[in-house]
Parts: sequence; C-alpha cells; structure tokens
Amino acid sequence: MNMEAVEKADHQRLIEVWEASVRATHDFLAEADLQALKPLILNQYFDAVDLTCVKNPKGEILGFSGVHDHNIEMLFIAPQARGQGIGTLLATHAINTQSATHVDVNEQNEQALGFYLHLGFTVTGRSPLDGQGKPYPLLHMTLTHK
Repeated sequence: MNMEAVEKADHQRLIEVWEASVRATHDFLAEADLQALKPLILNQYFDAVDLTCVKNPKGEILGFSGVHDHNIEMLFIAPQARGQGIGTLLATHAINTQSATHVDVNEQNEQALGFYLHLGFTVTGRSPLDGQGKPYPLLHMTLTHK
C-alpha cells in the first residue's frame, strides 16, 4: 500500500469512499443529512484540509484523512478495506507528520471512538450538536500519549 498526497483529480473517488464509509459506520445519520453533506465535503471541505490517501498497488484509493490546524477533520476507509490497518496508518501519519493532536468523533460512532481511544486519545469535551448544527453529538478528543 502507498500513502500519497491527494490531487484535486482524486476528489471524486474520495467522495465515493466517504459515502460508502459513512453508510457502513454512521447508521445514525439521516439520509437527508448525508445528501446535504456530500456537496459540502466535495466542494468545500476537501479544499480546507491537508489530504492524504492510501492506495493499493493498482492505484485505487482505499482510505483517506484530512488534517487542519492539528485536528483530524476526516478519516474514512472504504468498507472493503476496513480492518487492514489503513486507518491506523493514516492516523499515525496525521499524528507524526501533520502534528495532529485533536479529533472530534460522533458520539454514536462507537467504532471510531474505540479506534481513537486505542491510539491514545482521550475524551476532553462534548458538544450536543455537530458542525452543521444537527443533533449528532460530538466527542472532542485530545491525544494524551503516542
């Protein structure tokens, strides 16, 4: 597997990975909210973060992360690639290379919460609404040890 910076031409594939990943892990998210987020992520959020992706030997993107201002803003893995260490690879890169020390996790996403706890993050706060003002509580996490 290869870790690479993301090119603008990769954004369409990233949004496909994002949607498949969200559908596999965010069963609490309403379909209307997913559809509302999709163009925002594609047209605004990708450009606001430092994106890194992992590709298989065929050059297919299997997962990606986006970091901004020491915060892991996004980390999504294609469903068929979950459990292969890609998330850990991306998160470790974000921590060690991009100086990421914070992440917000949907409270209902217990798998993501467990993943970040395992990496050394601890819950330091909670917001009842997500970044769009929707009732999807966020847990604010800070890296306490590497």
